[in-house]
Amino acid sequence: MSIMLLRRLSVAFPHSRRFLSSNSSHDLSSAIMELNTEMESVFGEPPSNYLASSESNNYTAQEPPNTPQKGGETAIGLTHVGSTGTAQMVDVSFKGSSKRTAIASCKVILGKKVYDLVLANQIAKGDVLSMAKIAGISGAKHTSTLIPLCHNITLSHVRVDLTLNPEDWSVDIEGEAASTGKTGVEMEALTAVSVAGLTVYDMCKAASKDIRITDVRLECKTGGKSGDWSRQA
Repeated sequence: MSIMLLRRLSVAFPHSRRFLSSNSSHDLSSAIMELNTEMESVFGEPPSNYLASSESNNYTAQEPPNTPQKGGETAIGLTHVGSTGTAQMVDVSFKGSSKRTAIASCKVILGKKVYDLVLANQIAKGDVLSMAKIAGISGAKHTSTLIPLCHNITLSHVRVDLTLNPEDWSVDIEGEAASTGKTGVEMEALTAVSVAGLTVYDMCKAASKDIRITDVRLECKTGGKSGDWSRQA
């Protein structure tokens, strides 16, 4: 924190002027801690990050330090937001290539009437599951054109499976994407199941408008700097 800021604060807090007399970094840190305590007593809450200890000057307001979380994880900032708060595409040129995979899933709730039509392959537009499978694979390959800040990557494998579920008259969809490169394939897997689900809706919407696409989510991923991740049961 600069001396100018301390001087401005001393106008609002007359008792704080005594803090400005010290020239050593240790005394300045102690003075800032006392000033924080005084401000908290006045405002009823801790001061903002701008009044943090001078030891944290290696970080800016736009680039917060990584903070350890439970389980050894590290909290990081939004990578698609630049220092000025504008959108940016992440530069991955310095990263090393590695094998990366991701699996995502979603569910399409059809209702009994539409479910029976799909099961009997009686939907007017044709084979729902086959068309949705092809659409999901195509969707994964076009992810970078659909999601503005996604990198254009070369996929080595895409799998989309659709299974009719009689328990809730739905279609369970699972998608997997794989690549060897510098960025992950989570978005490709998520796009695959999303486009497959939308295709199921499009194929069946003439029979019912009450179809719902739910639970679009990432199930697991491997590779990259962050390592492996799997959704907890």
